[in-house]
Amino acid sequence: MRPLEVVLHHPGPWLCWILPILGALSMPLIDKLGHKLRDYAAVFFAFLAVVFAASMLPTLLTGHYPGDLRLTTWIEFPGGHPLEVGVLVDPLSIIVANVVAFISFLIVVYSVGYMHGDPCLTRYWFFFLFFIGNMLLLVLSDNLIQVLIGWEGVGMCSYGLIGFYYRDKKERWLGGPPPTPMYPPSHCGMKAFVVTGVGDVFLLAAIFIIFHYAGTLNFVELIETAPKWLHAIAHTPGLLSLTAILFLLGPCGKSAQFPLHEWLPEAMAGPTSVSALIHAATMVKAGVYLVARMSPAFYLGYWHHGVGEALTYFSAIAFIGAFTAFLAASQALVSVELKKILAYSTVSQIGYMMLALGVGGLTEGGYLLGLTAGLFHLVSHALFKAALFLCAGSVIHAVESIYIFDMGGLKKYMPITHGLMLVAFLSLSGIPPLSGFWSKDAVFLSCLLSSEAPLAVGLFILAALSAALTFLYSLRCLSRTFYGHESHHIEELEHHGHHIHEASPVMWVPYAILVTLVIGVGLLGLIGLVNPHLSPELFIEEQMHHMLHHLHIHVHVEHVKPPLKLMAVSSSVAMLLLGGLPGWLFYLSRRADPWGLVSRSSLLRGIHSFLWNRWYMNPAYYAVFVDGLLTLKDRVQSGLELPLFDRLSDAASRLALIISGVLRSVEDGFYDPMLNVGLPWAFIQGSLSLFKGLEREVIDRGLNEGVPQTAVGLYHRVKRLQTGVLSYNILYIALVFTLLILLLIWLYPAGGV
Repeated sequence: MRPLEVVLHHPGPWLCWILPILGALSMPLIDKLGHKLRDYAAVFFAFLAVVFAASMLPTLLTGHYPGDLRLTTWIEFPGGHPLEVGVLVDPLSIIVANVVAFISFLIVVYSVGYMHGDPCLTRYWFFFLFFIGNMLLLVLSDNLIQVLIGWEGVGMCSYGLIGFYYRDKKERWLGGPPPTPMYPPSHCGMKAFVVTGVGDVFLLAAIFIIFHYAGTLNFVELIETAPKWLHAIAHTPGLLSLTAILFLLGPCGKSAQFPLHEWLPEAMAGPTSVSALIHAATMVKAGVYLVARMSPAFYLGYWHHGVGEALTYFSAIAFIGAFTAFLAASQALVSVELKKILAYSTVSQIGYMMLALGVGGLTEGGYLLGLTAGLFHLVSHALFKAALFLCAGSVIHAVESIYIFDMGGLKKYMPITHGLMLVAFLSLSGIPPLSGFWSKDAVFLSCLLSSEAPLAVGLFILAALSAALTFLYSLRCLSRTFYGHESHHIEELEHHGHHIHEASPVMWVPYAILVTLVIGVGLLGLIGLVNPHLSPELFIEEQMHHMLHHLHIHVHVEHVKPPLKLMAVSSSVAMLLLGGLPGWLFYLSRRADPWGLVSRSSLLRGIHSFLWNRWYMNPAYYAVFVDGLLTLKDRVQSGLELPLFDRLSDAASRLALIISGVLRSVEDGFYDPMLNVGLPWAFIQGSLSLFKGLEREVIDRGLNEGVPQTAVGLYHRVKRLQTGVLSYNILYIALVFTLLILLLIWLYPAGGV
């Protein structure tokens, strides 16, 4: 079919990401027509993404989804298959795309109230819609190059949204309280951009290696030819393991997993709606999605074709996930910033998803269960964590502080937000029968099913302890925010006439919908015990099984015996008791003072300091990669550049001046034979001609005079287009790229450059 016919026949997977991008580009123009129209247009474009993403859902019920839809040939790489513009519509992409589109739409609606009156709202809507479009492009792309375009698009938008308050007013700084360092929003945005960019470089290196051996970057083709290219890479000992680790470092950066996790706590510097978008439902899930998307190739390589090093893919991500889950949960125990507690929680819960995807591949019969658990927890976490961030935004908006010690007693002021946040926290903690209980139980079950694999038991213990810590910091956060007496800060606000009240409906209705879905998914899980056809977990498992079957992958599904299920549930209950008892003692009943207990023990003070300083990883990264590089720069300048390079430069310039003086004296008729120094007259005359033609005509007039004059002329003409508004500048860039793409299509209509 022709490209237009492909789009018209299957409009959903194309328009759901194209329309938000077009909406983003149109924001500066719509803003000229009115601020209200601009806000309504932003909601409308986000709603269109939901509509077209939802149009793909019926194919899940029928089982006849389109698969790989290729629009046209884009690039023909030498020695490889042509790269085509296409989308991959299968259960994995359909489920994730609908999660992204639906939750993003609710956050857009929330933003109408939360960001009301902000003078930079046009820039906000531009980045927001552009982010949604690029995230959906990432999810629906059928090849790694298109994924990278969406990947970098969400990275650019996250930089703009995290650093949204780039003027760095003191009230927008994150961190503290003093003497703990605080960071301005511009610093936080740059940190996120740089750290995730490091992971992107590693991912790009892995993609180069894969293409060199596979000759294609299309996901379907990579899976179909997996035995061939995996064997070819493994022919060089250690190369496949290196490729797997390089590939996983990209998702580790985007999904804030160890060792590239330190950017996400600082990412809370952006508006809370941005935190809900990036750190609950979308960008941090990109890494999980990519790991799941590529996992069938490595599963085939190890379990069907005996490529031993392919197991590194699953072993590495399982260890990273389990360790990150425990690492971040422990840091949330001592954090005093409301959004940062949720940020650590996000890092920890993403670790659960990575753990499930990893341990699933450690045994042949556990792969489908691990893939299902990872995706199920992705969906569940997106619902309750987006709700938590939106609730947190309402609380921070009301009390005008990011610190939980400035809150307390808010239950009577914000009863709706309190009730919804309570349910969301309980789901995060894995309290039955909410959605978080079923999805976390699925992760535990996948770990237990792989218990025969080396280190699997240790990974399960880390995951279980993380669950206990999750319930403990959830109770701590709830108690410090809503229960007990009002803080001195709230009393001051009330005294000065700033009365705390419930959020407006445009803000609390979106997170009420999310919490309702959390309850609904949980009840369906409970009903699924009687009627399996209604179980969300079994629905996802069937869809993943069907997807693998469509890819001609025969998966051995190991039957989960009742004792194993009972062990998983028992572990969940035991961890709830382990975390809940001290939580009740310290924070709900307040029968013991946790800080008094810590201050009386040197061991507990040391542990608290260790956790407060984020396991000293963040200071270590700054010491090595920031302060260390700056110190190295100073050492190179003082020890190498000044004494050597500058002197060489001075010597070269003096020599050039001497030669120039000789040539000028000859030209002016004042040549002194004493200056000849053995050079023949013909050589001097030739050098003089070269001097006249090259230095004066080319260098002086062409470069020294011509280039500045040209630049100044262009500046005076182009500056009329420059408004200083970032949205317009990005619009110009987008228009140039569009013209370049149209030019390439016109020059190479059949594809291939």
